Amino acid sequence: MNTSPISSGNAPVISRSAVNRVLVASVVGTAIEWYDFFLYATASALVFAKLFFPSFDPVVGTIAAFGSFAVGYLARPFGAVFFGHFGDRIGRKATLVATLTIMGVGTFVIGLLPTYASIGVWAPVLLVAMRFLQGLGVGGEWGGAVLMVVETAPASKRGFFGAFPQLGVPLGLMLSTAVFKAVSSLPSDAFYSWGWRLPFLLSVALIAIGLFIRLRVMESPVFEQIKASKQVVKAPLIELLRRHPKDLVLTIGTRFAVDITFNVINVFVLVYGTTRLGLSRGLLLNAIILGCAFALITLPLFGKLSDVIGRRTVFMLGAVFVAIYGFAFFPLLETRNPTLIFVAYVCGIALSQASVYGVQSTWFAELFGTRVRYTGASLPYQIAGIITSGPTPLIATYLFATYGQTLPISIYIAATGLLSLVCAFFLAETFRRDLSAEPEDEAAAALSARTSAHSPHPLPR
Repeated sequence: MNTSPISSGNAPVISRSAVNRVLVASVVGTAIEWYDFFLYATASALVFAKLFFPSFDPVVGTIAAFGSFAVGYLARPFGAVFFGHFGDRIGRKATLVATLTIMGVGTFVIGLLPTYASIGVWAPVLLVAMRFLQGLGVGGEWGGAVLMVVETAPASKRGFFGAFPQLGVPLGLMLSTAVFKAVSSLPSDAFYSWGWRLPFLLSVALIAIGLFIRLRVMESPVFEQIKASKQVVKAPLIELLRRHPKDLVLTIGTRFAVDITFNVINVFVLVYGTTRLGLSRGLLLNAIILGCAFALITLPLFGKLSDVIGRRTVFMLGAVFVAIYGFAFFPLLETRNPTLIFVAYVCGIALSQASVYGVQSTWFAELFGTRVRYTGASLPYQIAGIITSGPTPLIATYLFATYGQTLPISIYIAATGLLSLVCAFFLAETFRRDLSAEPEDEAAAALSARTSAHSPHPLPR
């Protein structure tokens, strides 16, 4: 095993083996968290409307199921604030163990819930409660997993290393889709009776594996520096709002380009494709799996590119592609040609979404100082989910039901891509920033240096 030391700017020198353990733990942990979270998305499209909201008209039932799906996004900012507080005060590692445990409990219980036919209205109530618990867990997970990697990575490779926690999304989506595809091949009665529960119950084994790996990693060395120098802040959220209000608002805006496309492709289209285009459920699930497989390659590549030309530059180019690609995706889908559908999904997940998502983890971490970094990286990511990810299937369903075509959905995607482009333009480039220094302190020092350079010097006597 290579144990040669790695330098991360002015942070302590870390052995390569320690960095690799953090990398593996972050990828595995986030993959399991997103597996749990995406299971609900797939089930809301294919199962929950029938089993938990059966008294509604089919379209209204689907909207109700998607509404319960959105509850997870409403919970995520609360998870970001709660776990961000402890992540910035106690440490990244302990907080991540807690988020993984909470997520696992919520997912496992969903697999045990009785349906509407058994307990009536309590079934959807309990379902929504467990979805809220899932949202709390994932709300605290992403930021911590990203920081553990970014704060231990070599300074010149932070973009590349920081893209690896992002692999949790395609890995979790691939795993949840593959498992759901396997159980959906059961006879209909068996699937709706007990088959749909198996993917949720499987999560308990995955959580155990994730906890075993996560408990063996070191704490973030950059955070340890802050703790040793007694610079830990008492109220990270208040400090964040006081020092970084502009960055907070603009980073929320950059999330639109990432979330809208992802949820249209992976949630709305599962219903639209099967009910309106007559495509098989298996074909669409295979297309998602294929797109995610390619994203495992492209996400680190976009991260690596950001180490060369900058996070902001890569993101802005990606946002332009997102705005354009929305007009190509649906025509490819509507050909009903399996090959073109696979192309549509590969370009949608591995290029359009990955080009903006691959750099966002490192960029968010670098924008905020160590004392509030957990809260700062997590909160905009999770607040945006309420505005973007959660409502997207509902908005797309409404647009199609109102206009009877997908063009308004493409315009919706393009508009949000352009909004993210504008927000990115006003954010700072960070790929050369020292993580051990506070961004506001660096800015003050730079301003002082410029002022000093332009001040008149006294004449020698």
